[in-house]
Amino acid sequence: MAYGCMRTSTSLQEIKSLFSFFYNIIILRHKDSRPHRPLSRELLIPTVLGMIFSAIFIITDGIFVGKGIGSDALAAVNITAPLFLINTGVALMFGIGASVVASIHLLQGKVKVARINITQAVVVSSLLLIAYAAVILCNVEKIALLLGSSPRLLPLATEYMHRFVPFLVFSALLSSGMFFVRLDGSPNYAMVCNIIPALLNIGLDYLFIFVFKWGMFGAALATSLGYIVGALMILIYLMQPHRVLHLCKVKLSSKSLRLTLRNTGYMCKLGLSSFLCEAAIATMMFTGNYVFIHYLGEDGVAAYSIACYFFPIIFMVYNAIAQSAQPILSYNFGAGNPERVRAAFRLALLTAISCGVVVFAVTTLFSAQITSWFIDSSYPAHDLAVKGLPLFASGFVCFGINIVSIGYFQSVERDRPAMAITLLRGFILILFCFWLMPILWGVPGIWLAVPVSELLTFLFVITIYCRRKRS
Repeated sequence: MAYGCMRTSTSLQEIKSLFSFFYNIIILRHKDSRPHRPLSRELLIPTVLGMIFSAIFIITDGIFVGKGIGSDALAAVNITAPLFLINTGVALMFGIGASVVASIHLLQGKVKVARINITQAVVVSSLLLIAYAAVILCNVEKIALLLGSSPRLLPLATEYMHRFVPFLVFSALLSSGMFFVRLDGSPNYAMVCNIIPALLNIGLDYLFIFVFKWGMFGAALATSLGYIVGALMILIYLMQPHRVLHLCKVKLSSKSLRLTLRNTGYMCKLGLSSFLCEAAIATMMFTGNYVFIHYLGEDGVAAYSIACYFFPIIFMVYNAIAQSAQPILSYNFGAGNPERVRAAFRLALLTAISCGVVVFAVTTLFSAQITSWFIDSSYPAHDLAVKGLPLFASGFVCFGINIVSIGYFQSVERDRPAMAITLLRGFILILFCFWLMPILWGVPGIWLAVPVSELLTFLFVITIYCRRKRS
């Protein structure tokens, strides 16, 4: 672990070389002159499918918890969700940062250094998240109350935290390991690493909650076992010596530790935007939990949790669209092909808008059926969710445009507007709208807080486009 990331500043040329690397291994081996089509076959489809199954992994818990344990249990799980999202954000930060650095070294023929890069990322992120879990476990009740738990929800929230927090490191390894497996040329295996844990989680949730009647303990155990299996699949792959990218021996000399610290800091800098995206969702859930419990009590949080279970699916799909478009956007921007840049951007926007319209329509037409997946109509939270879900889903189109726009600005070396949009929609406007909208419109305003924040962000994005076009 003494090598890798030897420079301390991010070079835009290096980032472009990463995208050139992906372009070469995925696109240039095809004869099609339109690069977005091979990308869809080689990268977009397995990436989207993998992310969807990852979301299914999460959403299954909500269905089984709500139907098998009850409305309060669903609310308690939503109270603890920001802890999981921060954990995932750290994993993505290390995964993306290490994969960028490893890709650059692979381009330079430094295979050993690339292996050291991913080893550093796995070891340091694991140690960091073990410490994160230990702090939580030593202060479970205090953290649950800090996250917005009421006295009624506190026993359920703390029980769930006690059972799933010790296994957060496995969840992180599964998330970050996907990037290394894909970079090694096995996107289909990465997809399988999502599918198998998701299917296992479904089966164990049913067994532990409905058959064994283990309640919150069973729900947390099923999730944890799924993550353990997925993480072991990643480790088995990365420990095979014949792989181009595999884990290597850790060095513990003072020089190696200093270089590891510097290298991982560099990786974190590269992957910071991904952490901010997860932190933004955590902020949305954290703030929403406080507002809903203030205005509607525990039933409001249970209703809000149903919307929050769908939000990661939409985010994962949009993120997959943006990630799949980035190599083409960056390569053609660097090659001086503005027409291809515009074509790829239009395709990504059209895909995102289409997904948003479809999800909004389905949510509006079938909100009662969707809510019934999670909780029975006998719970007060049921009617709250049926009325609120269409309002919440009205922001999905603007949300998709914003996510794809962030990816576009990053791809064409415009980091400032990308960061501004991320901070605006994920932190500033969401806090403002959750404060203002209930005052203006009451309960419907709570549900519209997220859509309005996305709409205001979209208007900001349009302003950037117009100013750029005029200049």
